[in-house]
Amino acid sequence: MFVIGLFLSVVGIGFLCWLLFTLAVYALPFFAGLTGGLAAFHNGSGVIGALVVGVLVGGTTLAIGQLAFMTVRTPLIRAAIALLFAVPAAIAGYHATFGLAQIGVPAEF
Repeated sequence: MFVIGLFLSVVGIGFLCWLLFTLAVYALPFFAGLTGGLAAFHNGSGVIGALVVGVLVGGTTLAIGQLAFMTVRTPLIRAAIALLFAVPAAIAGYHATFGLAQIGVPAEF
């Protein structure tokens, strides 16, 4: 029973790490959608309105980024667009890895 629990824990953590790093690509659209949703909520649009605004802003950011990357032919501009999406993903990945590494370390006084 102990071996099964240990195996399933390792598989679960591995799956969550894979999911986390797969979804890190969408860090910029998520951040833009969250910012837009919070701005709409603080301006009095309500919960449903803020959710709609957040989804629209995030989807628009992702669509514009993909469209711009597909249509632009200049390698320098394409690199800038890729960097715009990669930097938030790298920061999110770093913090996720740091948080996962802290699971196995005992707390300091």
